[in-house]
Amino acid sequence: MKVVRLNSNHDYLIDPIDRAVCAVGFFDGIHKGHQQVIEQAKQIAKQTNAKLAVMTFSPHPSAVLNKGKHAVSYLTPLLEKQAILQKLGVDIVYVVKFDLELAQLSPEAFINHFIVDLNIFHLICGFDFTYGHMGKGNVTTLFDHANHRFDVTVIEKYSEDDQKVSSTRIRKLLAEGAVDQAETLLTRPLKTIGKVVHGHKRGRSIGFPTANMLVDLKQALPKTGVYYVVVEIDDQLVHGMANLGYNPTFDHEVVETTVKLEVHLLDFNKDLYGQEVALYWKRYLRPETKFDSIDSLIEQIKQDEAEIRQFF
Repeated sequence: MKVVRLNSNHDYLIDPIDRAVCAVGFFDGIHKGHQQVIEQAKQIAKQTNAKLAVMTFSPHPSAVLNKGKHAVSYLTPLLEKQAILQKLGVDIVYVVKFDLELAQLSPEAFINHFIVDLNIFHLICGFDFTYGHMGKGNVTTLFDHANHRFDVTVIEKYSEDDQKVSSTRIRKLLAEGAVDQAETLLTRPLKTIGKVVHGHKRGRSIGFPTANMLVDLKQALPKTGVYYVVVEIDDQLVHGMANLGYNPTFDHEVVETTVKLEVHLLDFNKDLYGQEVALYWKRYLRPETKFDSIDSLIEQIKQDEAEIRQFF
């Protein structure tokens, strides 16, 4: 799969240009709704013997337009998005840099520069796709702007349980801790990548050693609490329990101001310090709790482990 980075002046970036069918959108999460768009593009590319392209944007438009006032996190950071697209059989990924210059492009200029000039002869998008300055371009204007230079296919809203499948809906599920429901809509568990670092060794002192994961908070996380997780270590999948939160039982020692991710791996005792691992969120167990004593905490952790072992 070829990854091509573009900006508002990309004339020098691509030569020659592959004739392509292209699915366009931000595609955060590449959930079931997004997959409908990409699959339609894939079928058309196969029928026309053309390259299958996906056009996405980085960073998220809101990260630029809100001028950093609100933190933006991603269900699928760019590298993870590219890996998923490769598995879906995409030939070319166009990553368009979203900046203030791009945001000022008129809808017509966007189409001419990023669709026509890239030799895209069939564009596939979702029903709510917008483009150009202030999002003034939409699926209604798109046919006019195409002006018979390329074909357009619009994919209608995809719903499950009478609700639109969307990145917003998935984020809401994560905020509720419903990682299993999010997995259903994503078609894969939410993935968090982090480096194992040294912590306070509290877990080890009470008989439950943990891997402390340093994670980029631009990755979307579920609400704080205790979870059943699966961790990928050197192509091995290891079951575990994760605590995402602030360690309230130990806050008399040091007050945590940043959310921490600690994982107790079951039936695993190898040294992971300095290693990058992937964690998959499987099921929410309970909220993070401040216990009256360490003994009470230990008893609860034992119950958590017993519950998790019933899942596999």
